[in-house]
Amino acid sequence: MVFLDSSSILSEVVAESHQLIPVINRFGIKLGLGDKTIGDLCKSADVNTDFFLAILNTFLNEDYFPEKKLQKFDIQLVIKYLKQTDAYLLHGQLYNLEKHLNAFISMSDPNNAQMKLISRLFSEFKGELTGQIEQGLVKGDTPLALLTDLKNIIIKHISGNFNENMCYAVIFTIDSFQKDLEKHNRIREKILKPMIDELTASGIEDLQELIAESHILRESKMQPLSQREMDVLRLVALGLLNKEVADKLNISLNTVLSHRKNITAKLGIKTVSGLIFYCITHGYISADEIEL
Repeated sequence: MVFLDSSSILSEVVAESHQLIPVINRFGIKLGLGDKTIGDLCKSADVNTDFFLAILNTFLNEDYFPEKKLQKFDIQLVIKYLKQTDAYLLHGQLYNLEKHLNAFISMSDPNNAQMKLISRLFSEFKGELTGQIEQGLVKGDTPLALLTDLKNIIIKHISGNFNENMCYAVIFTIDSFQKDLEKHNRIREKILKPMIDELTASGIEDLQELIAESHILRESKMQPLSQREMDVLRLVALGLLNKEVADKLNISLNTVLSHRKNITAKLGIKTVSGLIFYCITHGYISADEIEL
């Protein structure tokens, strides 16, 4: 692992790790870094050097997460960083993804019905993320789940004629977005939430609404579905609730939940929109059976 300290030359680090550019921007530090050290740049920008280093090292090192160190910083410092990240997710990452996705769709075969389904899944993701950011900070794992499904279905299940170069651009953009959102959620869950839980001052409790439990999704290897799992999958994709699926197949609710858990693990798809896409593209249901 490469760990930065206050004497590190930031321009040299950014030259090797471009993903840090939007991260340093959240602290008000722009490109044109010269040969200044991190300590000098933070002093000029009135940025807490230790907090800046903790965030950068977290992004640079996948297995590094200075939980105890971050919890020692002032809560307002953490909240400010998370709000700046929310703004970047909306006006930077989301904007870039939409631009690449629109180009991908417009440059692909207009008769490829999968493009409409991909567009639908992105619209659901955009609406979920935008709505949550407008209400405060991102809550829950739904945006991350939808983003993960969008990447998984393109990688695993897309077919027909499409522009491969733009497809790659979309996947790379999603990957950057996904990693940013995962780290963002991790800081919120592991750092901000414990901070707020420990506070008893009047008015602080209102910040509880800004906290959400989130889980980093892990991709799993593709495995074939059993016939019963296929039955459950098709009914879920058609819009039936778990209880309705149980009644339809004459099985218990717990059995349905178990099948759904297995389906998610095998396909790497968690959201209903992703399951609909999978079923349509594999011929298990037709587009006429659902409302696109």
